[in-house]
Amino acid sequence: MNHPLHRPPVVRQVSELIGATPLFELCRTQDDVRLLLKLEQFNPTGTAKIRMARQMVIDAEERGLLKPGGRIVESTSGNTGLGLAVVAAERGYTFTAVVDHHAAADKLRAMKALGAELIYVADDGDEELNTAAREEFAEKLAAETPGAYFTEQHNNPANGVGYHPVAAELYAALDGRIDILIGAVGTGGGLFGTGAPLRRTVPDVRIVGVEPKGSIAFGPPAHDYYQSGTGTPEGAIIGTMVDYDLLDEGVKVGDVEAFATARVVARRTGLLIGGSAGGVVYEALTRLSSLRPGTTMVALVNDGGEKYLDTVFDDEWMAARDLIDADVEREVDALLAKHRPGWDTPDRIRRSPEDDSQEMN
Repeated sequence: MNHPLHRPPVVRQVSELIGATPLFELCRTQDDVRLLLKLEQFNPTGTAKIRMARQMVIDAEERGLLKPGGRIVESTSGNTGLGLAVVAAERGYTFTAVVDHHAAADKLRAMKALGAELIYVADDGDEELNTAAREEFAEKLAAETPGAYFTEQHNNPANGVGYHPVAAELYAALDGRIDILIGAVGTGGGLFGTGAPLRRTVPDVRIVGVEPKGSIAFGPPAHDYYQSGTGTPEGAIIGTMVDYDLLDEGVKVGDVEAFATARVVARRTGLLIGGSAGGVVYEALTRLSSLRPGTTMVALVNDGGEKYLDTVFDDEWMAARDLIDADVEREVDALLAKHRPGWDTPDRIRRSPEDDSQEMN
């Protein structure tokens, strides 16, 4: 077995490049409190979810649920589908992704490029998150198609198992010195699949889950949100991967704060992170001042920002949805400057289209 921090020097399959993702120190305060980002965009397809996609397929093969030449079916907002498309191509399966238009367009295009069949459950122009409709259709399609298997990521134990190596990578990199693990909660596989084995080796680690405001896993109220690939919308069933017994704290972060953080991190550091990762980093940054000296907090960054150039990082898209708030971006900028000793603190926030319009008037 390869060391969890290293990939083999030469590989023959894309899936052999999974894992051994780096840690990026975003902040180290004067009290030696560290915020480290586990950069899962360094996996193939630029996302953590290829880890669990591979594990779900291997598990189905071992249980005799997926036969050679069969069909994989999944409801996906994009990242899981990208992983399944890679694994299907490698192992000789057909992959059908049941999708909606809430997903980032680049994710959908990439799945198609990898050979996936895309079936939409929403009309063009409908940007609503249709998780329940997707899952219902995927289950029905798999049941009616000979040789098909519905991976059903929200309720598949192999989802969580796929993230067990993340715990091993973190433990090895930090010699077990991890005080807080914070991550987004969608299916729950990433945070709890990492957290369960980590807590067995680091019993005192605190596990904090982050979902979008509008998601229902941590309670009401329910409403629409734009963060992609995370949360549980109204009408969808909270998956069995969400382990409330393992969770120390569940919090909600709004789209404005999540996207502002992703945008400011990009401009401050040159690092592109996804919108839901922005929510995780925002929550982590707001906690730094209250942590005891020497604390190490690890934030799981599930994907990069390259898939969101037409949304989170596009001023027109953001302004059309009233998601730009210069005050919040200044808050995030100030938090980063405060918690990175030696940084200068200029106002690096770009003006919004609304600001420019008001000045012209």
